[in-house]
This record gives sequence, C-alpha cells and structure tokens, in this order.
Amino acid sequence: MESNKSELDYQAYKPLMFSIAYRMLGSVMDAEDIVQEAFLAWNEGKPGQVQNAKAYLCKMVTNRCIDNIRSASKLREAYVGPWLPSPLIMDASEGLDGPAATYLHKESLSTAYLLLLQQLTWIERAVFVLREVLQYDYDEIADIVGKNSTNCRQIFHRAKGAVSGFSSMTDAAPPKSESLRQRIELFVQALTTGNTGQLVNILKADARLYSDGGGKVTAAIRPILGAERISSFLLGLLSKVSPDFSYRITSVNGQPGIVTYVGEKPEAVMSFRLEEEAITDIYIVINPDKLLHLPDLLINKYEKGSSS
Repeated sequence: MESNKSELDYQAYKPLMFSIAYRMLGSVMDAEDIVQEAFLAWNEGKPGQVQNAKAYLCKMVTNRCIDNIRSASKLREAYVGPWLPSPLIMDASEGLDGPAATYLHKESLSTAYLLLLQQLTWIERAVFVLREVLQYDYDEIADIVGKNSTNCRQIFHRAKGAVSGFSSMTDAAPPKSESLRQRIELFVQALTTGNTGQLVNILKADARLYSDGGGKVTAAIRPILGAERISSFLLGLLSKVSPDFSYRITSVNGQPGIVTYVGEKPEAVMSFRLEEEAITDIYIVINPDKLLHLPDLLINKYEKGSSS
C-alpha cells in the first residue's frame, strides 16, 4: 500500500517538482537529478504519515535547489562568457497534458525569464517562483522555505523590485507562438540565402545575441550588439558549417526555437525574444554539457533542414 501511494505521488507531483527545480537552477539535468533524489528520499521515509505530500515534496526539492545554488556559486563566477539556461525541448508530438502542461507550458519558462530569475538570491528566487509562477499563498511558501509569512511577503516584493524587467515581460501580452515562428522562418530563410538586408530587417536595430560555450567550445565571450553586427556574425558562422549540418524548428522553453545538428548529434539550440514583431534577443547554447539531455536527430522522421 505504501509503495502504491509513493508511486501515485510521483506521477502526480513530478511535473510540479521539475518546474520548481528547473526555474530555480536553469539546468534540465540538475533539475531531473534533484527530483529523482527527492523521491528516493521520499520513498525511504514514511510518506503515509505525511499529511500534505505536495508541500513536503516542494520543501524537499526547494532545499536541494538551494544547496545546489550555494555549491555552484563559485563555479558560476568563473564561467567563461555568457551563462544561459540549458534548453528545455518540448515537441508537440510529446503530447504533454494535465499537470505537465499546467506547470511547463508557461511564458515563465522562456530563456529571457529564466535569466531574470538568475539575478535573484536563492531565497528571493524560491519565494518568487512559488508565489509569482505557481501561485502559492504566503503561508504555504513560509512552510516550504522556513520563513514566516510576513518575511515571505517582504522577500517577494523585494525580488519583484530587483528584476524590474519582469514587469514589462509579464504585464504585456506575450507574442503569439505563430508570430514568433513566422519570424524565425524568415530569419532562417535570410540566413540560408545570405540575404543580409532581410536579416537586418528581421532584427531590431539594437538587438543582442548571447552565445554560451562555457569555455568548452568556441563562442563569443561577450554579447554581440546591433542588427548589423549580429547578421555578420551569423553569416560568418553559417559559412563554416559542416556538410552534414541540419536544423529543426521546434519548441524551446515553451516557445518556437531552433535545434541544429551535425550528423545526428545536437550542436546548438537557439531561442529568441520578440518585441513589436522584431527579434530583439537571440540566445545560442552550444556548451556540449548543456546539450547532453537532448535526443539525437531521428533521420527517418525528420529530413535534413526540416522545419517540422
């Protein structure tokens, strides 16, 4: 009976636990490891004696995330070049529904949003995610993070003020996926045909490009600023691609993005931010450690250069 309850809890709360861990850490593999560790500890305990399994599991995952953030802080300070979250790829064919859709298909999974979360301290990040994203009340949050509800309310307002970019990103209606996908298709068309003028027009004049190689592969160690400089940089990269290069337009962090491949192996993931029908930010993850969780290209299902 105990094992049946534990399995039911795992199925019911795994999407929620992952959504907390991924938003706090920005790492798919670390989030998956923490969720697995939390459930192993849950199984070794006595889940039948816990009245509120959801709150208890949230607390376990949050505490493990905090430990991870603290231990990784020095490594982050020494990181080579821009740090970007590892990409979360969600194909429509995977058919996420129910709790998974509730917790994972949100604007708050976008690369830009996750980068803003990284500006917060561990306690601010935990309180902010639980309150703003998952709509927990302050008493629930207080139990999870070990503070009183008044402190949690103050921490939340401090966190919201610390990342003022949240207001413009969350108060305004996010761009429709169809609009972003159309822009990405035009972006790919301009790149592959070498149409510099079209590429510049798709980007905002003050657009920014961030590439995360983590010191493992060659990448720009500073953001590239401006539509013309970004266009030159991307066209230069394209001129050096392998003959067996291919790409797919798919869902990256809940929005349309691009996964590129060399042969069957993922080489890079690109995500975008759109403002006023123009691409304002491009995020490219090429750090191989951040791509290990991605599946290989299914050659029999997707043609080379496919955008399906």
